[in-house]
Amino acid sequence: MKMLRKSLRLRIVATFIGIVLVSLILSFMINNGSREKAPNRFMVTFAEDIATMINLIDDPEKVKSSLGIFARYGLNITPVNQQSEVLSSLPEDKVHSLFEAGTTDAMFMSSKDGIATIGVPGTNEGIGTFLIQSDFSSLFHTLRNTLLTSLLTVLVIGSLLILFMSGYIVKPIKRLTVAAKEMSSGDLSVRLKHNNQDEFGELMESFNHMASELQKIDSVRDDFVSNVSHEMQSPLTSIRGFTRALQDGVIPLEEQKEHLDIIYEETLRLSRLSDNLLRLASLDSEHHPVHFTTFQVDEQLRRAILLAEPQWSQKDIQIELDLLPCEITVDKDLFDQVWQNLINNAIKYTGPKGTIHVEIETSSSFVKVLIRDSGQGIPEEALPYIFDRFYMVDKARSSSLRGNGLGLSIVIRILKLHQCTIDVESEVGKGTQFIVTIPRSVITS
Repeated sequence: MKMLRKSLRLRIVATFIGIVLVSLILSFMINNGSREKAPNRFMVTFAEDIATMINLIDDPEKVKSSLGIFARYGLNITPVNQQSEVLSSLPEDKVHSLFEAGTTDAMFMSSKDGIATIGVPGTNEGIGTFLIQSDFSSLFHTLRNTLLTSLLTVLVIGSLLILFMSGYIVKPIKRLTVAAKEMSSGDLSVRLKHNNQDEFGELMESFNHMASELQKIDSVRDDFVSNVSHEMQSPLTSIRGFTRALQDGVIPLEEQKEHLDIIYEETLRLSRLSDNLLRLASLDSEHHPVHFTTFQVDEQLRRAILLAEPQWSQKDIQIELDLLPCEITVDKDLFDQVWQNLINNAIKYTGPKGTIHVEIETSSSFVKVLIRDSGQGIPEEALPYIFDRFYMVDKARSSSLRGNGLGLSIVIRILKLHQCTIDVESEVGKGTQFIVTIPRSVITS
């Protein structure tokens, strides 16, 4: 048998044995403490019944012969008077009560060394007052030994049974241990099958859920590394190729400015990617600083649109504003990033001579900011993924538009920091609408 030292199985068995042993010790302590307080009423009733039987005998000789019969069963019946020496070992108050006039009931005198003494007042002329002494020590000893033997038998049998059953109890723990070791070695696909509906079943289900989440995180990490590598590799390749061409002098002088402009744009692309990655890393941390200030959100939206004027005026996009005056209390710098990302996203995917509509709706419980464009729209199957990092609906088109798929990821992280929500409504060919909902719990008006 395998060593059980420091195992759960040993703890179960040891706990069971410890409980039984403590129970045995306590029961015997209680028994010894209460043995002197044995059921005295039973003894007194027993003595009264014997006295009744003796009183039914009229012949004194027959009375004396009957005492010998009782003696065979461990009952010593001794006639006494107030001068009897046997009374000297009994409590004086009880002896006095025994001979007191008018006393008719038997009384318990003492219990010492397993011998109970009951006094019976004299009502029979042939025997008078007498004492009944019964030695119950052998009976108590026999009962105690029988009880001890029974309890020890229960202890042995119970220990063997709990030793056997503990294997069944510990088995799920061992399965969890093996699965955890497999996960620590890198196998995140491990799952535990079970039919248990108890606490072990809940534990295994929690383990499976944890494994699934870890597998998702590992997949996201791999995708993240792959996407970052891809996003960085593309501009680096362009920069490396053009700089080599310039060094080798294969590009005519009149075309060098154009290629330098491309190099500059690619460095800006890398800079944006780096900034977005750093911002996401900061937003993902639990200690990202959030500085709440109160300001007019309508004015903030107007400034964000003005900052993007070179982009939307170049495409001759019409901007429609329906902005009600409204104050909110949030991190102003972070919400600047939210509006810039959403507006730039709308401009990016809206064609020439299109429209972008920005509106504020207020109610007693929230403020809504709606940004709607007349662009190409988003396919329904892509909507659940648009906030994932590096996700782009049309990768080829997004690449040409210098996108890296991080803008909306930053938006949703900022909104979650403020307990705000964002919803998307889109139809291919008709445009997309983003709805940012700011609860009144973070608004002062």
